[in-house]
Amino acid sequence: MKKLLLATLSASALMAAQPLAAKTLVYCSEGSPENFAPSVNTTGTSFDANTQIYDTIVQFERGGVKVQPALAEKWDVSPDGLTYTLHLRKNVKWHTNKNFKPTRDFNADDVLFMFERQWKEANPYYKVTSSNHSYFNDMGMPKLLKSVEKVDDYTVKITLNQPEAPFLADLAMQYAGVQSKEYADAMLKAGTPEKLDQEPIGTGAFYLVQYQKDAIIRYKAFPDYWAGKAKIDDLIFAITPDASVRWAKLQKGECHVMPYPNPADL
Repeated sequence: MKKLLLATLSASALMAAQPLAAKTLVYCSEGSPENFAPSVNTTGTSFDANTQIYDTIVQFERGGVKVQPALAEKWDVSPDGLTYTLHLRKNVKWHTNKNFKPTRDFNADDVLFMFERQWKEANPYYKVTSSNHSYFNDMGMPKLLKSVEKVDDYTVKITLNQPEAPFLADLAMQYAGVQSKEYADAMLKAGTPEKLDQEPIGTGAFYLVQYQKDAIIRYKAFPDYWAGKAKIDDLIFAITPDASVRWAKLQKGECHVMPYPNPADL
């Protein structure tokens, strides 16, 4: 299952119960996400919750650091290392929710929005949820980026102020989760821009069904996911801050996976 529980969960930090036949996976997570805004998240807990919903332009291979295509299916780099031309994947569908039904597929406008929301103070979403884009800033993006331009609907040209060898790897990080510009515009027009980050839609393998802080996050497999429907139908984050309680739930079969067990429980 693509990108499931990817961000901070290492093999040494996870414990799993015996798999069940039902196509539901219950993950006893350690806490509630800060929000569903990739641009301002800083914790592994939030990364895990957001990774299910959003895709990045490129991604790391499973268990490694090699950069692979994601929302960009290929790219070109100029000989001087200053210009990156991204060729975006076509026919990538957006989720829908009660607030919004998309009228178009993912395109270059969404990539520009991802950058400009964190980079340009004049962007109307710069301060929505938070103006502290610390991940983007700590990656040195404000000084590194010279321009991000839409060449056409499926081509984006990024020009840097100086060469940056790991730039593509930088675009696989969690801050670069791509949100829908069309959804953002619709919520801004409705006077509810905060809903972009509270009731999110993305292009990821799962869409959000329910979120109750400090209790539960419910996701469902997105049938139109560009990389193919996930192998499970329902993904549930049972938010359980106490490691001993997580362990007890695992032993009773109330969850299938848990992070960070107490060493004394092992």
